Amino acid sequence: MINTCSNGSNLSGLASEDFRKEINHKETALFILKNSLGMEVAVTNYGCAILSIMVPDREGKYANVILGHDSIDHVINSPEPFLSTTIGRYGNRIAKGKFTLYGEEHQLTINNGPNSLHGGPTGFHTRVWDAVQPDETTVFFNYTSADGEEGFPGKVEVEMTYRLENETNALCIEYRATTDKATVINLTNHGFFNLAGIANPTPTVLNNILTINADFYVPIDEVSIPTGEILKVEGTPMDFRTPHTIGERIDEPFQQLKNGAGYDHCYVLNKTENGELSLAATCYEPESGRTMEVYTTENGMQLYTGNWLNGFAGAKGATFPARSAVCFEAQCFPDTPNKSHFPSAVLLPGDEYQQLTIYKFGVKD
Repeated sequence: MINTCSNGSNLSGLASEDFRKEINHKETALFILKNSLGMEVAVTNYGCAILSIMVPDREGKYANVILGHDSIDHVINSPEPFLSTTIGRYGNRIAKGKFTLYGEEHQLTINNGPNSLHGGPTGFHTRVWDAVQPDETTVFFNYTSADGEEGFPGKVEVEMTYRLENETNALCIEYRATTDKATVINLTNHGFFNLAGIANPTPTVLNNILTINADFYVPIDEVSIPTGEILKVEGTPMDFRTPHTIGERIDEPFQQLKNGAGYDHCYVLNKTENGELSLAATCYEPESGRTMEVYTTENGMQLYTGNWLNGFAGAKGATFPARSAVCFEAQCFPDTPNKSHFPSAVLLPGDEYQQLTIYKFGVKD
């Protein structure tokens, strides 16, 4: 691990010594990213968890707009193990933790009802990544996932970059991965965003005004596994093609919202070509004036409205009640290994998995 930048003083008030720990002969640490506009992002190499994102409101006041913790022990023992972490080897759910690849069945660890979720209980979110910070705007992470880890085939080499742009308040997350054996891969970041800023209690996101660039979504059953259909959002509470507040329709007696206890669905993003970087969603918090735009090369984006947050404590005394965050998880569709008509999540030797997702912050008067 190499950290060339001082992180002794930062807007979030996090302390380096609170993030030093040895886990399986690897050291965890705090990394502070800063850009020329004053934006600051704090991360740790345990699960590549994002601890804080400090951006201004319309009055120029900075606040942390992502749910996180203020020590490595709190990250490790978080009641929400995926809180603003990197997710892998397969983000979202795989039905019954099983899939067949080239005639061979693979059994994964079950950790979400009858299903496997987010790579299993010891997925990428629990791993200590190798980290190098070459300058104030960038940190590189690397992790080798062993053949058979959590039941997934193939040794997978993952490279990931967190980078702040200097001309705009944007956090870019780049992913690359290779394998020595046919496998499935679906990486994402599970950032829990609240543009009002975390607090005690953190306010709900129900007033956030949301748009999503998607004509279709992936419906789910009662255990949140895709039914296999791709349905139109038109005429349903799932339609965010034009701006709506998150809370406007979240409690309507619509079966999909009942199945997800709110929004917890993958949207099929409108694309002119596969792999293009395009606008997926925009979010606006009217009290602070803060905005966020999400751009991604992925075909899907999971919208999750923090339905299962239960009020636990986070950084600097903040608490996180139900629906106090919104997640925009760029990814393949859930349960793709068991849905042959979904765009493939298979990675073969000699090929490279690539993804770019950007979270761009601004203000509106």
